[in-house]
Amino acid sequence: MNKCSADWQNKEKMALMKRRDMAIRPFHSADARNTSFKLPKLEKPPAIDYDKLRELCSIDGLKDVQNGVSQTSDEAHETFMQSYKSVFVQKPKKLGFPIHSEQREQLKSSMLSITHNATGKTMESDKKKVKKEWPIDKITHDIRDYMPLLHKQRKTKNPALIREQNIKTLRRLSRKLPFQRTASDNDEIFNILRTISFFKENVPEHILKELCVVAVHETWKDPEFTIFGNTGLHLVLNGIVNPVTKPWLNEDDGQSLRTPTPLSDLSTTEIKVGQCFGTLRKVDGRGASSKVYSVVTADNNCEFLKIPSADYARVIEQIKQREHTEKVNLLLSCGQYKLWPRQPLLQVAELIEWISYPPNTVIVSEGYMAPFIGFIKTGECHILRMVEVMHTLSNGKREKRTKQVVMGRLGASESFAELSVLLNEQITCSVVTATEMTLGVIRPEKIKDLDEVTIQLFKQSNNRTFGDLTKDDIQEEYMQQELKREWNEFKHGVLLDVINSRGIRPGYGKWSK
Repeated sequence: MNKCSADWQNKEKMALMKRRDMAIRPFHSADARNTSFKLPKLEKPPAIDYDKLRELCSIDGLKDVQNGVSQTSDEAHETFMQSYKSVFVQKPKKLGFPIHSEQREQLKSSMLSITHNATGKTMESDKKKVKKEWPIDKITHDIRDYMPLLHKQRKTKNPALIREQNIKTLRRLSRKLPFQRTASDNDEIFNILRTISFFKENVPEHILKELCVVAVHETWKDPEFTIFGNTGLHLVLNGIVNPVTKPWLNEDDGQSLRTPTPLSDLSTTEIKVGQCFGTLRKVDGRGASSKVYSVVTADNNCEFLKIPSADYARVIEQIKQREHTEKVNLLLSCGQYKLWPRQPLLQVAELIEWISYPPNTVIVSEGYMAPFIGFIKTGECHILRMVEVMHTLSNGKREKRTKQVVMGRLGASESFAELSVLLNEQITCSVVTATEMTLGVIRPEKIKDLDEVTIQLFKQSNNRTFGDLTKDDIQEEYMQQELKREWNEFKHGVLLDVINSRGIRPGYGKWSK
């Protein structure tokens, strides 16, 4: 027994000596990577305040290789360990009232940047606003979720209050420069101006919409200042002005003005908020500083919405150029006009005017003079021809009747009735709209404005609309359509007989569900 214990002690001494002789291996980062540590699982990672983290990292005495600090001092280490908890964002303290609405919880979480797991300086594009969707999909028990629904439906019907609110909106939007206004701002100005009597009666809507883009705001702070109305149209937004001349508003572009311009009595006539003075089209022969359409301010801080005459002329010219280009493109889209020279195309485009028709409208009837030459921009129409057929009466007798047969269709980039108008002859078919159509038309009286070369081009480039059809072709088409109609009626009748054979009527009785 003593011998065994002695042998065991000798083995322990030899093991200790070998361990002392072994070289101590320095710690390496690879050992840490190969060693697996079980970390506690976090249900939701805490949000980090990066501003606080930057402050802690900037403590004097911390190790910083870039700045030459090779070791962290004890004081800096103690300060960091005492303050590191402030890096994590604390959850907000719950109030004593229950939060019923899920939307408000999302709003609070987004304000604390918990959804982004970080706080600090963020870009404006990263700030997402939580917007409620109405009506509420989920039923809540908080009255604050339902009050906006009731307030949204309340709209005043008092014309005076509506007019006052519109003027305030115009003042707010017109203070922006034209390039600062958005498309929605211009649409809002357009919707308000179209309710004002002058614009409603004298300016077409498609032109008014373009003018809202160039409208500007003017302010005259002191009274007894002269505003020259020949520079543009002015809408009074604030204050009162007195007209210098009669008339003070150009409601008719073609009206003539007396020379010298008759003066107005400043003490009896006033132009108030919501009324207009000036002119859209500059008066020829009168300078910008002439007294025509001029007024004098009677109050402080008079404000106006102004549409300059120069901008009006530019907008009208742009609209004309755009419409003219659209007409030329319509002609070029028609196959027979693609090879025309440029000059005749421009002459014909000058004569085109736009017109629209609803569905099922007879544009022209077979055997009558065509009212115009039509170029189809959008929509579709049916071409009908007359045919005589035998009809059997109830008493067994047969008689001749005239019916119309659909022989074809015309769609976009096609034309009709050229030779009927040019040769002053009856058209060979009827044209009925199948859908809503927009046409470019040339009236017969405008054909006289074309030169002989263009008229000859018209005659050589066109044929009579479905004029090459014979009576046999029309009769054959009619028979095919009648056979197809009879076959469809037969199939429908057989189907009804099968369904109703056992008293089953869809939509009635127990089959109505």
